[in-house]
Amino acid sequence: MSLRGGYSHAARDAVRLQEAFGLGCYQYFSKNPRGLSVKLGYEDEAEAAREVCERHGIQTVVHTPYPTNLAVDAEQAPDRFQATVQSLLNDLMIAEACGSIGVVVHFGIFKGKTGGEQLLLRTYGNIIRTIDTVLAVWNGRALLLLENQAGSHGGLGVTLEELIQIRQLSRYSDKIGYCFDTCHAFASGLWDPYKTEELIAKGHELGYWRHMQVIHLNDSREVYASRQDRHANLGDGHIGIEELARLAMAEGIRGKPLILETPGSGQYGHVPEWNRLKQAVRAKNK
Repeated sequence: MSLRGGYSHAARDAVRLQEAFGLGCYQYFSKNPRGLSVKLGYEDEAEAAREVCERHGIQTVVHTPYPTNLAVDAEQAPDRFQATVQSLLNDLMIAEACGSIGVVVHFGIFKGKTGGEQLLLRTYGNIIRTIDTVLAVWNGRALLLLENQAGSHGGLGVTLEELIQIRQLSRYSDKIGYCFDTCHAFASGLWDPYKTEELIAKGHELGYWRHMQVIHLNDSREVYASRQDRHANLGDGHIGIEELARLAMAEGIRGKPLILETPGSGQYGHVPEWNRLKQAVRAKNK
């Protein structure tokens, strides 16, 4: 959802979409998505948005700005580390003020080409350090939602085990949840649509779905295990509408907020995609 006009304007737009098409949730950037600058003076706008969404039963989730990297090294890049921590705290405060579920953040970027396992372990340590530095001073209800990745940023965050382990190793696991991106899962090789039941069972076994708060429901323009993060409209990519519907309706997943991050269809936006998804869900429920 575009923030042009402010948080409350986005909320009112969501109400119009709810009345016309049944929208029940939306995602928004907390601030300028191109930088880590802290946003001030948001309180009145956020409160107005929260009141609108609560009155109409609309759920919301925040996405962090693109430069946010949980794997930033506090020792090698102290200024960047502090900017990242302050930006994430700002995101959580905005999410709380808007009444949002939490803040979606990508798992982290690994740029090392040398150093092997030792450097990789240091990178995981950096992620935990960033998370714990932020959450040590955060006492709100909004959660930090770790998103699985497609594999194009050094291969981090592509398995459920990684996501589970980072949460367990944090001192503040109760403040952490997950966002599951279907395109990323497909591109990384985590989710083979022909083996959806295996993914669902594994997620239950690890306790992943229990803490998963939101789904980014996206098709993929690239083939399975390509490690390329290129979203396609639902039904127009290599995953297919039937398997997206199967996953969305699975036990433990059904009923969670579904967010589209797809190109859309011009003047019709995401409406054709939602209609396809509804038809696929109805077909599976017959």
